[in-house]
Amino acid sequence: MTQATQVTPVDAVAVELDRYRSELTGFCYRMLGGVFDADDAVQETMLRAWRAYDRFEGRASLRSWLYRIATNVCFDHLGSAAHRRERPMGLGAAQEPTLENFGETLAEDRWVEPVPDDAVLPREGDPAQVAVGHESIRLAFVAALQHLPPRQRAVLVLREVLRWSAAETADLLDMSVAAVNSALQRARATLDEKAPTPEATAHTPGEAWRDAMLERYLDAFERYDMDALVALLREDAHLNMPPYAMWVRGPRDIAAWMLGPGAECRGSRCVPVRANGSPAFGQYRPDPVRGGHFAWGLVVLETDADQVTGITTFLDVASWFPRFGLPLRLDDGTHDDATHHDAADDGGLSRSSAP
Repeated sequence: MTQATQVTPVDAVAVELDRYRSELTGFCYRMLGGVFDADDAVQETMLRAWRAYDRFEGRASLRSWLYRIATNVCFDHLGSAAHRRERPMGLGAAQEPTLENFGETLAEDRWVEPVPDDAVLPREGDPAQVAVGHESIRLAFVAALQHLPPRQRAVLVLREVLRWSAAETADLLDMSVAAVNSALQRARATLDEKAPTPEATAHTPGEAWRDAMLERYLDAFERYDMDALVALLREDAHLNMPPYAMWVRGPRDIAAWMLGPGAECRGSRCVPVRANGSPAFGQYRPDPVRGGHFAWGLVVLETDADQVTGITTFLDVASWFPRFGLPLRLDDGTHDDATHHDAADDGGLSRSSAP
């Protein structure tokens, strides 16, 4: 006779805390700009909550209590960071597309990093809130957040993204409601200079439009048809490749770069994934020695309502491909519809061990 599995109090606490892991990861990612930093912050949050759980008196909701801990963990991290995370476009002027030198290579903690949608966003919910969630993890918005002082950053994310009330936000951050409203006003002013707020861009077309744009881009890119690709780009579109500081701007220079220093991308295969609320894919270059294709970069396309506004290729494939459920090689015969489907559905891989 099989004995029923008993759930211990320890297991019950772990399960209860872990219910909030995904949304806390999204909060910490927006605060810190790095997905591995967010993982570490959430793990530290869970450990602190685990140790203090017997002293949790229920005067606030468990969710609010966890957000208070996570916010303090993020503040601790930001207080010890030597610099804010950036993007190449924030570090210097655009370069000539004919330069063979990709520019200075900077450490991984200098860059705003990509994140799988499924690691930080719910799949279902109010459509308007889902749209805000997607907008609030776009690379441009996350990069703009890094220009805010930590407390303003927290206020804006809690109020604009998570829809907390001014009173709830004030309670969590030990501020007055007037101070919260003032911080939000200053944060909005800064973001108006750097990037639109999620609320202002909630009209962006949804998932069907995103998938259609990605299909058109991949068709042009895999055929290496620069005329078709350039037709998809906005006039001020940029191309950049962290961890290199170089970037180029404008359809003509992007095409010149792809036909010059980037010409070895010809013949690439691409596998769609879900990243940063944007069209994205894993790019595989042809392998002239072993055959098949090897992992080259995780590409995130930034878009407006009509065109591609940015192409960001993250080149640290050892870090990013496993996280997005992508293999490091595509051998002949493996690039088919099943590969596309599996990688897209598996894009939410993340560390999720209980404390």
